[in-house]
Amino acid sequence: MSGAATVRRRRVAARRRRRLTVAVALALALVLAIVAVRPLFQKAIRELTLPLSYASIIREQAADKHLDPALIAAVIYAETRFDARSSPTGAVGLMQIEPATADFLARRSGATAFTTSDLWHPAVNIAYGSYYLRYLLDEFHQSKLLALAAYNGGETNAGIWLARNGGAWQQFTVADIPFPATRAYVETVMAAQRNYRATYPVALGYR
Repeated sequence: MSGAATVRRRRVAARRRRRLTVAVALALALVLAIVAVRPLFQKAIRELTLPLSYASIIREQAADKHLDPALIAAVIYAETRFDARSSPTGAVGLMQIEPATADFLARRSGATAFTTSDLWHPAVNIAYGSYYLRYLLDEFHQSKLLALAAYNGGETNAGIWLARNGGAWQQFTVADIPFPATRAYVETVMAAQRNYRATYPVALGYR
């Protein structure tokens, strides 16, 4: 083989090695970029699919009302996805408290300067919503299922549904709720409660 051919072959081999080196470097850079970006991507997806705000308020109210923080977060998720608004029925804020319910809770809790507009404040709304959850749990034998059914479908309706079931609150199931929307609501809250506990153990104070 001539010297010129040998030189050409070496040049071709050198170019291939450089191309391979560049390809390996690019692949490595891509892997590192994916590793670096993945937590941010996962955080963005989590915040879109399972948002959480006002964690410190939720923890405070959970401790004060003897509730699971994830339950409060799950109710907010089911009601408004943490986007405070009013409903066609007049319910207000993160936990969708109706003015009549708020007045009842204010009288019951001894509040003296409450106004409906206060419900737009996250701290007030979460405090009242948590108080209402505690009240409903106490009214319905600590049954989370019945308390959630009452929160969504009304305390009177929940009482009627329980009576139709012979008052056997231990045997009361989601299937005993005649309102499809309320059944779906209860199932949503219970699933979200599990997800919030698993997804936000630090923010919600589990560790």
